[in-house]
Amino acid sequence: MSRKRPTIADLRAMKGKRQLTMLRVLTMDEAEAAERAGVDIVSVPPELVLNPQYRDAAPSLFTMPGDNFYEIGTGDDFVRWAFQLYKASADAVYCSAGFATVKRLADDNIPVIGHVGLIPSRATWTGGFKAVAKTADSAMQIFEAVKQYEAAGAVGAEIEVVPVEVANAISERTSLIMLSMGAGTGCDAQYLFADDILGQNRGHIPRHSKVYRNFAAEYDRLQAERIAAFSEYVADVNSLAYPEDKHVVHMDPDQLGLFMEKIDAG
Repeated sequence: MSRKRPTIADLRAMKGKRQLTMLRVLTMDEAEAAERAGVDIVSVPPELVLNPQYRDAAPSLFTMPGDNFYEIGTGDDFVRWAFQLYKASADAVYCSAGFATVKRLADDNIPVIGHVGLIPSRATWTGGFKAVAKTADSAMQIFEAVKQYEAAGAVGAEIEVVPVEVANAISERTSLIMLSMGAGTGCDAQYLFADDILGQNRGHIPRHSKVYRNFAAEYDRLQAERIAAFSEYVADVNSLAYPEDKHVVHMDPDQLGLFMEKIDAG
């Protein structure tokens, strides 16, 4: 039985009732896999949802395209960007720009997801890539940011790498749909990157990630096979083992004779 794609109203109605699942997916294959696995929400690059085939692969995924604010521009740029994505079937857009830009989008009825806690594009303000809100004062700053998102008209916010106690307390005190990345189960959804789940990430593995497969090893195996196949091809060409007779087309002997007469006469 096919699933119904959730609306904002559906997600709000589920707040506090069950944990939703969320993935960052980058390809059509990953989107289709998320659909078939029963994932609820995906974050995607804008170009993926703009692909006309996207909804064929992921008809029921609540889809949130996003990019860093400095890639998009001013508030007006964000609105033009968001309208294009909303028209292409996005269910909400991620926005890490300022509250004024979030309000600008919300005023035009675009569902907006903000970001609090460790925000990679703003990590310099909080001391780099590490947990935040570990003191009462810094935790209050996260709570106040959530309230500012509420006032600006956002529908949700990713909350990244903050203590679970802080995330729980904030989620209980906000109407926003809270998307936990390393912030525990007191929020409304658990958010991981497909790259980490699949073991494709060769760099640092965040503490909150869980690796379920080892695609990196499989890619290494495939690359070794790719090199071996190309090397065999080079050797075959050098030794004249390729092409064989079955790889080429021959001309009818009578037509070949006529052709040779003409070409020699010319």
